[in-house]
Amino acid sequence: MQTRGLVVKNVDHDSIAAELGVEQGDTILQVNETDIKDIIDYKFYCADENLQVLVQKNNGEQWLLDIEKDFDETLGINFASDGIGRTRRCQNNCIFCFVDQMPPRMRPSLYVKDDDYRLSFAQGNFITLTNTGTAELDRIARMRLSPLYVSVHTTNPKLRQKMMGQLRAGRVMEQLQFLAQAGIEMHTQAVLCPGLNDGDELERTIRDLGSLWPAVRSLAVVPVGLTSHRRGLFHLRPYLPEEARAVVEQVRSWQKKFNSQHDYPLVFASDEFYLTAGVTVPLAAHYGGFPQTENGVGLVRLFKDQWSKSRRRLPRVVTKPLRFALVTGLLAGPLLQQVVDELNCIDAVEAVLYVLKNNFFGHNVTVAGLLTGQDIIDGLTGHELGDKVFIPSVMLREGEATFLDDVTVEELSRRFGVPFIPVDGPKDIVREMVR
Repeated sequence: MQTRGLVVKNVDHDSIAAELGVEQGDTILQVNETDIKDIIDYKFYCADENLQVLVQKNNGEQWLLDIEKDFDETLGINFASDGIGRTRRCQNNCIFCFVDQMPPRMRPSLYVKDDDYRLSFAQGNFITLTNTGTAELDRIARMRLSPLYVSVHTTNPKLRQKMMGQLRAGRVMEQLQFLAQAGIEMHTQAVLCPGLNDGDELERTIRDLGSLWPAVRSLAVVPVGLTSHRRGLFHLRPYLPEEARAVVEQVRSWQKKFNSQHDYPLVFASDEFYLTAGVTVPLAAHYGGFPQTENGVGLVRLFKDQWSKSRRRLPRVVTKPLRFALVTGLLAGPLLQQVVDELNCIDAVEAVLYVLKNNFFGHNVTVAGLLTGQDIIDGLTGHELGDKVFIPSVMLREGEATFLDDVTVEELSRRFGVPFIPVDGPKDIVREMVR
């Protein structure tokens, strides 16, 4: 079993490594006499112009390569497991953990809880810092692993311990202050649970994190996600419209303060809060460059603005009749209905919107991104779909045409006899129409 160094998965053609004879299966042991444990070490120590790289070949031989290169030039080596190796697992027992609410008998990877600061830096994964000790914090500071993405939830030590089921969770402000003093930028999030970490507790959290500006660059406030598979778990409930409005107003109040102090809003409510509250989402200028779209912050505004631009390209009439369907979840239904209504004003265009319930995770889950292939089958069977069906690409695993339940886009297309087309937004729909 490989316990030292990084195993080479492949080498880029015409790269420095290829010219020097580095091959698949070789192991990078050291760079400039420093042991290499992961991709972080490798990239950090390879950012020099003069390198000595110790390579162990497949046959056990060790080569010491002397390399001169430009500062920003890579060696062209790709590693197995993306160079991370064994991923650090989450040691918390959060009362709101979505993984604990997953239905049984899904693929094993969906039940994995990672909490690895290296993945936070490399891929933008959110971490809790509860398994990040002094040595890891020192490494983050020394190697300038910035930005990081931190799940804070609350800065109240006892409340954070309760919500996360972890005694070490109470140290978060101490850890954030250390990272801030080291110049590490952080994007943070708070998953709000009604009656627990909202209201006065959210006031404290926003105030504490705001005190760490400019190291803390953003705070996303998102509502807890609840599935129908919460058997035996801590009792939680979804936000009511009036409670969602209170959160939106609280965030707006703090945005005004931060804009006055820093000329930047810092804290953002997720789209789900605005939609649940029935409140219009802010204009793009209020989103500070959209730092947390992956958390559902600002996607509705981006959609609206994209539609406003894309609709200018729509024809007044089409030469060949167009009949198609669009699919979304309950939350975005009213937003998509406006688009469909405008599309149907075009002569010879017939568009229909299907707003689907989530039977897989439960009807409390209303976002389109968590609809599964089986939800689509259940919702569309027996309905007229036209010549094609547009589905949001957020329903699919990143880089794949597969839903969470492993149903594929191709399988849906075969089943219904019409092509299912993943789209990122209105621009893709319009492009398909004007082809």
